[in-house]
Amino acid sequence: MTPSAPTPAYRRLSVEERRSQLLDSALSLFAQRTPEEVSLDDVAEAAGVSRPLVYRYFPGGKQQLYEAALRSAGEELQQCFDEPREGPLLVRLSRALDRYLTFVDQHDAGFSALLQGGSVVETSRTTAIVDGVRRAAAEHILSHLRVTDPGPRLRMTVRMWITAVEAASLIWLDEDKQPPADELRDWLVEQFEAVLSVTARRDPQTSALVDALLADG
Repeated sequence: MTPSAPTPAYRRLSVEERRSQLLDSALSLFAQRTPEEVSLDDVAEAAGVSRPLVYRYFPGGKQQLYEAALRSAGEELQQCFDEPREGPLLVRLSRALDRYLTFVDQHDAGFSALLQGGSVVETSRTTAIVDGVRRAAAEHILSHLRVTDPGPRLRMTVRMWITAVEAASLIWLDEDKQPPADELRDWLVEQFEAVLSVTARRDPQTSALVDALLADG
């Protein structure tokens, strides 16, 4: 009789490893369904653990788990705009949008739940998390523009464009991800150029940036 293969030794996860495992499982579920449709039992099953163990790490229950998952997703979204400050700005922006749209594509329903209001688990804390992602993205873009003291018109322009990117991403999901992601990316980059050009007519600071962009190629 052939001896059976030895069972792999069980490895006890550290607190951080277990917490990360639970967050990954929750994010995976939130990527497929809205928060209202995900239960703690679902998270426990996906992670291969018991419901009491989920409560041990997230004693606040589903709300605490959702907020933690939201922060994790928010950090990932912020990193999308963390591009090396090398090469033409619009090329850098295209690469950042590629990562952003890949995140949207992979998280689908979860992305909608992240940005759309009306969720039963939405609170002032979750709203602050989402707003923090927007502000961080704006800071990254202003950094790419090499602007350390942006005026109100330029700040407003950048934040309006980020809002437009979010809205376009949500509509893109509603439209069965059409047009293709690369076409959407190029269109959003062109919109960024366009809104800067409009602001440049009224704002000397933005006008100087547009001139620099044109010289940058």
